[in-house]
Amino acid sequence: MSEPGGEYANAPLPEHLTVAGWRVALIIASFSIALPGFLNGAQTGLALGFGGAVLAALLAGLALCAGACLTAIISVRTRLTTYLLVQRSFGLWGAGLVNLVIAVIHYCWFGVNVSFFGGAMVAAAGQGYGIPGGFAAFVVLGSVLMTVSTIFGFRTLDRLALIAVPLLGAILIAVCVAAIRKHGVVLAPSPTPPEPMSFGIALSAIVGGNMLVVAAMPDLSRYIRSARGAVAGMILSFPLATPLLMIVAALPALATGETDIMKLIVGFGFGLPALFMLILSTWTINAANLYSASLSMSATFPAVRQWVFICAGGAVGMIFALMGIIDAFVPFLLFLGIIVPPIAAIYVIDGFLTFRHADPAESIARLPAFRWPAVGTWLGSIVVALAATRFGVTLTTVPALDATILAAVGYLAVHRLWAPRGEAVLDPIRPAHNEGVLP
Repeated sequence: MSEPGGEYANAPLPEHLTVAGWRVALIIASFSIALPGFLNGAQTGLALGFGGAVLAALLAGLALCAGACLTAIISVRTRLTTYLLVQRSFGLWGAGLVNLVIAVIHYCWFGVNVSFFGGAMVAAAGQGYGIPGGFAAFVVLGSVLMTVSTIFGFRTLDRLALIAVPLLGAILIAVCVAAIRKHGVVLAPSPTPPEPMSFGIALSAIVGGNMLVVAAMPDLSRYIRSARGAVAGMILSFPLATPLLMIVAALPALATGETDIMKLIVGFGFGLPALFMLILSTWTINAANLYSASLSMSATFPAVRQWVFICAGGAVGMIFALMGIIDAFVPFLLFLGIIVPPIAAIYVIDGFLTFRHADPAESIARLPAFRWPAVGTWLGSIVVALAATRFGVTLTTVPALDATILAAVGYLAVHRLWAPRGEAVLDPIRPAHNEGVLP
């Protein structure tokens, strides 16, 4: 996970800096207002119909809320960042492995969002605004501009996000209203959806698209004043924002048969201002993706300058976009639902069991290079879940939930096997006897 900046990035947050849970809930809810979420909702609506799509979103919102409550409670108890929680569960180098994976995920999200940028520019060119170029050229141009602006002006882009998010939400609502006025309300699924999927796959895709937020929740929720406030904040976020976005995305998709937000905006005559807001939205989100990934990589490789990772991330994300990651959007979300939840499951279990009575500062004072039970459980659950998905074997029909159950049960079994032997690998302070300790 990325190591956030600030005075208390490597230590517990002081109590006097905490706030009410509803303030964090507003931030979390705003994460749902994004173009990838609209695309996912539109594809889900066409595949399942309005009722099935909204039900999947409601259940996904509840599942995300449950996971977020657990990660938030751990952070309120410890006041530690996600980065530190992962470190004490996986070890210093084990956390580095997690950081690498999370950085690659951020680069993939960069590729998804710069694809939206390219689509918006193509739509603008098609409206006769005198902008020459094709999708690939716009993706390259957007990647370069986003990368450079992240290096030299991230703080400005971060402030622009405060404007872009609510305006994007207004645009999505306007598209929904325009579609209903012109085509009426359509509830039945499309006979030929662009991305056919079962209810379980749809549910897993929605969960996967938001799971990185849940796993990294401690970076925000450690600021919440109490555990009760943390639970209240999570209830006010995912269970409300997830189905609302699904409604706004599914209705226009079902009414028009179109999932491309750019085509919808152009078709309903919203014009250049709306396209500009979409471009601004993708720009600010991708700046955050590059910045978060660069923090992860800088924490893993401190000798390398942060701007190097930002440039590398922009290049990798651009390649993903040119390779067509947007065309494999649902499989990408399913993969996220398998690879990310086990990370959160492991540090939550450690928070409730291994480090339950440990002082938060002491629990991160001396850490081994690897905590192999955590690393092995995480990698093993991914392999098993991917193989099960490949061969159609499932516990719940929801791959993300299968991966979480596998990791949780496996890690609890490891905890039960090792703890009675006094194995120091799960001790909150001392390193294991055969593991090297990093200074």
